[in-house]
Amino acid sequence: MRTRRAGIQFALATAVLAAGLAACTLTPSSRETPAQYDLGPLPPYQRSNPSFSRVLLVPDVSAPSLLEGQGIVYRLAYDEPARVRTYAQSRWKAPVPVLLSQRLRGRFAAATQRGVVTGDDGARAEYMLRVELEEFGQVFTAPGVSRVSVRARASLVSLEARRLSAQRTFSIERPAPSPDAQGAVTALAAASEELVERLLEWTSEQLRTAVAKQ
Repeated sequence: MRTRRAGIQFALATAVLAAGLAACTLTPSSRETPAQYDLGPLPPYQRSNPSFSRVLLVPDVSAPSLLEGQGIVYRLAYDEPARVRTYAQSRWKAPVPVLLSQRLRGRFAAATQRGVVTGDDGARAEYMLRVELEEFGQVFTAPGVSRVSVRARASLVSLEARRLSAQRTFSIERPAPSPDAQGAVTALAAASEELVERLLEWTSEQLRTAVAKQ
């Protein structure tokens, strides 16, 4: 009798374990690793025809806490526009400020003969370009219709004179090719490239003006 009862208990335990394993096997989609994105490969910037000849300090791009994570941000302008949402199964490979800092330094380094430095280099620079990211996300104006918005404030500081030389806010919007995370990434990558080029053009102009006044 005791042997039979033990056999029944073992069979029940085995059935419970098998059911648990089956449940784990049948529901993998809810635990899938989110897809990771960056801003794409770095373009082959040409080093000829430098845009400026000053040593430039380019510290890390700063951003509000909302953009310091790896979530791909979007809003529904037609439904709770003040609510910030992120895609569950898609994310950035690194925080947006990190991705943008890499792109910014790569482009600026190719535009000067003397190069750019960071705060960790210990090298002395003549000017500093501080970029503060204010917005970087996707906005749905209607179901299935979206655009991306990138806004940043740039400050050019003379380190020798210890004063603000110039400041400007840049705002870029582009339609997203599809109403999803992939569409957001594609449009945001293009908007990032445009932002970097506009920052380079503006910085070069401001540095030329500053040199002419000396």
